[in-house]
Parts: sequence; C-alpha cells; structure tokens
Amino acid sequence: MFVGADCNTRRSGVNGACGDGAVHDWKGWDMAVSTGIRRRAFVVAGVGLLAAPMILRQTAAVAASGDMTKMDATTQPQFNQFKLGSYKFTVFKDGATIAEKPYETFGTNQKPETVQDLLAKNFLPTDKFVNTYAPAVIDTGSDVILIDTGFGEGGRARGSGLLREGLKASGYSADDITLVALTHLHGDHIGGLMEAGAPAFKNARYVVGQAEYDFWTDKAREGTAAEGGHKAVLANVVPFAEKATFIGEGDTVASGITAMLATGHTPGHMVFHIESDGRRLVATGDTANHYILSLQQPEWEVRFDMDKTQAAASRKKVFDMIATERVAFLGYHMPFPAVGFAEPYEKGYRFVPKTYQFDL
Repeated sequence: MFVGADCNTRRSGVNGACGDGAVHDWKGWDMAVSTGIRRRAFVVAGVGLLAAPMILRQTAAVAASGDMTKMDATTQPQFNQFKLGSYKFTVFKDGATIAEKPYETFGTNQKPETVQDLLAKNFLPTDKFVNTYAPAVIDTGSDVILIDTGFGEGGRARGSGLLREGLKASGYSADDITLVALTHLHGDHIGGLMEAGAPAFKNARYVVGQAEYDFWTDKAREGTAAEGGHKAVLANVVPFAEKATFIGEGDTVASGITAMLATGHTPGHMVFHIESDGRRLVATGDTANHYILSLQQPEWEVRFDMDKTQAAASRKKVFDMIATERVAFLGYHMPFPAVGFAEPYEKGYRFVPKTYQFDL
C-alpha cells in the first residue's frame, strides 16, 4: 500500500475522490511503480546507521524543529537485525510517507470521528499518519531470502526505495540474494525487482503466489481499475517467470518457510510461516496495514483492500492464530522495525513491539 501522493499523480487503482471532484484510482498509481566478507558480525537489537553520531544530531534537529515533513526526504538507510533460532533476520526501512486524513484510508465504513477517537485514545494524531515499508532478509545459512522488495528506483524521488542502500549498510549486497519471495504484487512490494532496466537481484530465483500472478497478468485487467497494477506486474514480475516457482496454500517457500493464503487485500495475497530451531515468526505482508486501526478494529474497511469483506476475515484468521499461539509477526506496514506480537484486546488485538526477546 502507498499513500500520500497528491491528486495530480494518482491514477487507476482503488477509487478515491480528490479535491478536484474527480474520482481517481490510487492503488493503480502505487502499483505502476515499475521502473570478500559478505556479512557483518551479528548486530544486536536495532543497530543501523541511525547509531552514527551525525545522524543522531540530524534526527534531534528534526525533532527539535518539529518539521516532520523531512521524514519523506530521509535517505539514510535504516535496518534492524535479530535472530530467530539459527536464522538471521534483517528488516529494512524502505521509506516512510506522511499522509493526511487517516479516516479516508482506514475505517472507511465508519464515521470519521469514530476513527479519530480511536487514534486519540492511542495517543496518535487524528489528522495525519505515518506509513512505513519494511522488506526483510532472512539468512538461513544456505539461502539469503528477501521478503518483498520495496519501491525500488521509482520511489527514490520521494524518499523511498532505500532497500538497496540498506543492504549495503547491513553487510549484504543485492548480489547476495538467492531467493525473492513476494507476499503479493502491489507496487511497494515489487518495485525493487528491477534496477536501471536490469534485474536488481541477478543471482536470485523467485517465489510468487500462483493465484496472485494469474490475476495481475490476465489481459482482463486491461481497461479496468486494475490496469496500472497489471502493467507494473508485466514490467517487474513477468520477466522473471522462467526463474520463478509458483505456489499456493501450504507450499514450501524454502527450508523452514511455508505459505498460507490470506486473501482480500489482493486476490492471491499470502503470508509466510517461518520456523527455525523451534522459534516461529509469521511474515504477514499487508494483512494488516496499521498497528492501531487495522489491529484493534480488524473488521473496519481499508481503502486499499480489494475485497474488503474477505480482507477483514483474513485479518481475524491470521491474527487470531498469532495471538492464540503467541508467535511473533513481521508486518510490512507496522511501525519500524515492524516486528512484534499481537494479544487479544477488546474487539481485536493489541500490537506489542519486540524489544530484546530475540537477543537472548
């Protein structure tokens, strides 16, 4: 999901009215984004370039000035590393977007003041929200697996597309990636597959959901609200079809990683169950897109969910499992570093960010 572009740049996708009175399709704009020692020693809990004194001073200056619009222009790569069993995870912040009127994105079947009340109850602004994007690398020892790719070069003009620099900062390179696994085929998840007209991860093979691929590559999308996404998939995903494995419910992504359908956000959206040495984590993709509005009220409709009823059912199914079984999850749009737990809370779930659980 991408939000925050102005009305002049929004094109076909999910319909939304802009200030000019016309109806625009925001999601299509999002999906049209088309265009020696390999690793450091393990870095404990949240190490990234933000630890550098210069960047800390810059961050403090932004905080002191209150000019949070500079968040969109941030170019310093941020990453967070931790262990899950014998697997090493590195989560990257591909970028952040500040958007207005959260009630126009989340809880669209609710009164605006109802959404605002929930935000205020959770100490959040009621007129703006921050959306972040978190691709991740799982280093299993035999594979270096990238889960989703961020915006890539098409997002850099607005401060996103930072994965490539994040890989370098964390001790990897794009050439180290041996497998790219995609939860679904929206632009902020596939935009990084290509770089300067060539494959961004030249040594990788690919894992893609069959139902998702079939939907977006179907010529029936032409002339519809999904045409922008169709074109983005043709440009960014189809070129890798010969190197791809197409999967469905319960199929293996890699050793210790299995796929589960969680549709609604898109027709073939998947989550990945990851297990190593008895430790578990679920990569939930876009099953939930806001840590308060999507989790505490999982039945509220979200503008970017294509089948809103099914998306709500998937949220409840996936997060019931996560909360009941007390397993960690990685949510692509959760507050960075995007990893935590969910516990039952009122009508939904409460997000509990990770701290030092994975470091001991």
